[in-house]
Amino acid sequence: MPVAIRLSKRLSEKLGDEAANELVEWFNSVDAAYRADIREFNELSFARFDAKLEQRLAEFGAEIRIEMSKLEKSLVRWMFVFWIGSWATMIGSLLALRQLGWLGP
Repeated sequence: MPVAIRLSKRLSEKLGDEAANELVEWFNSVDAAYRADIREFNELSFARFDAKLEQRLAEFGAEIRIEMSKLEKSLVRWMFVFWIGSWATMIGSLLALRQLGWLGP
């Protein structure tokens, strides 16, 4: 949104209407040029930021997948350890009960 530039009445009288209008037009053109430059700079900066963010999110996703894979392997390993321990305890208990005669022959 361009800002309307207006010269003071006194300055406008000193310069004359034509020179004052040219000065205002020059200020407006400089303002428009700066705004365009700033807009372009912001777009480039945002594009770089977006690319970096996308790259970092991809790296983070890859790291998460690796860590989840490691965790899954560890959980499966411990699951088998506890299953084997549970079965060993059950079989040992059944053999002990059979030895004591509390179970049939």
